[in-house]
Amino acid sequence: MTATTDSARSSLEALRTEIAKAVVGQDSAVTGLVVALLCRGHVLLEGVPGVAKTLLVRALAASLELDTKRVQFTPDLMPGDVTGSLVYDARTAEFSFQNGPVFTNLLLADEINRTPPKTQSSLLEAMEERQVTVDGVPRKLPEPFLVAATMNPVEYEGTYPLPEAQLDRFLLKLTVPLPSREDEIGVLTRHAAGFNPRDLHAAGIRPVAGPAELEAARKAVENTTVSPEIAAYVVDICRATRESPSLTLGVSPRGATALLATARAWAWLTGRDYVTPDDVKALALPTLRHRVQLRPEAEMEGVVADAVISAVLSHVPVPR
Repeated sequence: MTATTDSARSSLEALRTEIAKAVVGQDSAVTGLVVALLCRGHVLLEGVPGVAKTLLVRALAASLELDTKRVQFTPDLMPGDVTGSLVYDARTAEFSFQNGPVFTNLLLADEINRTPPKTQSSLLEAMEERQVTVDGVPRKLPEPFLVAATMNPVEYEGTYPLPEAQLDRFLLKLTVPLPSREDEIGVLTRHAAGFNPRDLHAAGIRPVAGPAELEAARKAVENTTVSPEIAAYVVDICRATRESPSLTLGVSPRGATALLATARAWAWLTGRDYVTPDDVKALALPTLRHRVQLRPEAEMEGVVADAVISAVLSHVPVPR
């Protein structure tokens, strides 16, 4: 059955309601996950342990009629444990390929920075080209395909920094903060009432969107109008980061196309078929914060990427 644009938007809006049955607050992270789905992008969620990063992705998976797999990244995880490998069959005296967990629609890469860069890099081809090459043979991944990775900040013990090339493969980097006092009271109230985060079915979460709704929504997003002034505004923001004295690396053209894509998705989600400067501003931080590199002296002074990007947004002229 083909989904209409309106039914697709309703289904994706319903994702928020379903996820809220398991996760209190974190509205920005939920929005980011939905935007990534619409843009065929991948998401990196960063936050300290215990702020529901994994639960958030599991709740999203439970709300979608999509195949989902999870990989717990550890220091001894090998690339073949993610992508799959050739296995010798003694009965036929031949090698056959055994799919790894990456062959799914939604891959939860839990604590991705707990594993060395070699294993982290096993996802590069999958994330960019939607395929895995083993023994010289490329194998296509299912469609849709999305990686939702969680990570703890690199200053925590036992973590490895993600390679720049891999960071750039993520459409969005979402920060998952500690909850407010009211939200934390809400979490405890739910647990006191018997909520079990390991049993999302008992929490009442049900699938509200599937491949048909997702494809209809993606086509609608691609038809969202972008004026020449908005395209120029996105370019001016990204070029301004390259001139910032606080950065050694500004946003690349790939980052500019990513910002335009996320702004279009957000415009469509809010019920419009055209992009405004406010849409660009709303998605600038999560789309760009992991695509810039601070100067060492700026880091020593406590400067953070979000502050640099916010300063750029305040100085670049906004089109009327």
